[in-house]
Amino acid sequence: MNLLKALSAVSGMTLLSRITGLMRTSVQAAVFGVGAHTDAFEAAFRLPNILRRMFAEGAFSQAFVPILAEYQAKQGQEETRRLISRVSSLLAAALLALSVLGVLAAPWLAYLLASGFAAQEGKMELTTELIRVVFPYILFISLVSLAGGVLNVHRRFGVPAFTPVLLNLSLIGSALFLAPHFAQPIMALAWGVIIGGVAQLLMQIWPLYRLGLFPRPDLSWRDEGVQRILRAMGPAMLGVSAAQISILVNTQLASMLGDGAVSWITYADRLMEFPTAMLGVALGTVLLPSLARHHGLGEARQYSELLDWGLRFICVLALPAALALGMIGVPLIATINKYGAFTAFDVSQTRDALFGYSLGLIGLIGVKVLAPGFFARQDMKTPVKISVLSVAVSVAAASLLMHPLAHAGLTLATSLGACVNAGVLLWMLRRKGIYAPLPGWGRFFAKLLVALAVLALTLHFAAGEDRYWLEGGVLAKVGRLAGVVLGGATAYFATLWIMGFRPRDFLRSES
Repeated sequence: MNLLKALSAVSGMTLLSRITGLMRTSVQAAVFGVGAHTDAFEAAFRLPNILRRMFAEGAFSQAFVPILAEYQAKQGQEETRRLISRVSSLLAAALLALSVLGVLAAPWLAYLLASGFAAQEGKMELTTELIRVVFPYILFISLVSLAGGVLNVHRRFGVPAFTPVLLNLSLIGSALFLAPHFAQPIMALAWGVIIGGVAQLLMQIWPLYRLGLFPRPDLSWRDEGVQRILRAMGPAMLGVSAAQISILVNTQLASMLGDGAVSWITYADRLMEFPTAMLGVALGTVLLPSLARHHGLGEARQYSELLDWGLRFICVLALPAALALGMIGVPLIATINKYGAFTAFDVSQTRDALFGYSLGLIGLIGVKVLAPGFFARQDMKTPVKISVLSVAVSVAAASLLMHPLAHAGLTLATSLGACVNAGVLLWMLRRKGIYAPLPGWGRFFAKLLVALAVLALTLHFAAGEDRYWLEGGVLAKVGRLAGVVLGGATAYFATLWIMGFRPRDFLRSES
């Protein structure tokens, strides 16, 4: 398997997902603007997203994928299918019960998420109503993530990477066509979440059938493989929970900053998801099964070299992405969002939040590559301890920075925590002898710095004044933004080419 080709396939689908995500953001901004109602939706939707990251894409996938890869290599097709059936049945039963509890406990969950909303009439009640609708999304998206893990282990990366497109399309359709029919138009987005979750799950069925791995009901929780996954999930859950606690704390703090703060952070977060998903999530998706395979075969040198390849790859792409997000925040936000009810003030406030995030992009993406270095070895405890440390840093920084910097202080605190997380993960990988950097990192970084300086100059002169972006028409802004991005990318990669970088340097094949 050519890793660069696999990464390109995942990134291509992820790019489509993020483009439709930006379309969703633009439509949502134009239809609903920023205010108490959008704050309520973003807070309500954050809860199933947090649980998704904890149960499905976090602790569960970290425990499930390495063990599934081992079963595929050593136990054969029938045992692998049996394991998938038992795990999926137990997961569905547990999450169905959790969904019922979530709907019943919606008033308390709303207060847990955003107690600051209680000071504004009707805002807490709306949040409660939205939670009751969106909470069952955790059931659908967790089963989607399980199916995606199975397909990824079998090197079928395209369908799992494409499924987020369906959620975005559902939310776009709900905002445009369902919202006018609701007394509270924002409720249309909540139902759009559920429709999207069902569509995502249905899309996984045929690929699993083709592999002969479609699960059958089987609640045999005493199975050895199931027990191993449950044991591995314990420490992984602690680590992922720590990270999600940081998000909950940020939401709570933002809810105390008045109307708009939660929404501004969310709009900035969606722009940040573009590079984090395109690079971090996509690369982690491709790396984890290959790392698990090398570990299972005792190939320590190949394991270390694969981590080195991943780290160099993200440096080449994440550093210029961070620089661009920090420098051209207004052009990006104004072009995507400044329509209808979304104002110039909203652009400015979202830009501040985005700048805070951009400073930690390399850490946010780096964690997605470094943490699998432990997960593939079924070592959950080390990244858990590091995650708890990084969350403590993030929460402490958020408490200190929210008053002088408002909502931008919260995103900056997230960045600080991510950089601490990535830095300590890297240090521990080296300390344990898991990763040894290959020669040439000094020259590699020197060349990157030169190219980044050229990129910064190009973006500075190409973007021009903020006034143009705040007042220009949509076609003019889209055309100029495309020119700014294309010009910056050309300047950056041309500089790297002149200094000897070649695409073939990043080609890597895995058996």
